Amino acid sequence: MALLKFERRDIVLVVGLFLFMIGLTPFTGLALAAVIVIIMFFGIKVYVEKRRQSIAKDVGDGLCMECGSVVVDKKCPNCDYSQE
Repeated sequence: MALLKFERRDIVLVVGLFLFMIGLTPFTGLALAAVIVIIMFFGIKVYVEKRRQSIAKDVGDGLCMECGSVVVDKKCPNCDYSQE
């Protein structure tokens, strides 16, 4: 698994989870709310990384600008083979 590096947009995630923790505190207590928020943070980070890897694997070399299909061996299976 790749390292979960901290990106600039993660600041929004941290602030949102902090506000969620504040809202959760009256119902569970501070310690349990903090544990829940920490688990949520790493769960979201792992989910996003897995999704990013899945998209990168599906796209491969890129997408054709004409038809939008996946480029294989630097050729579009629809556009390049139909012109030959």
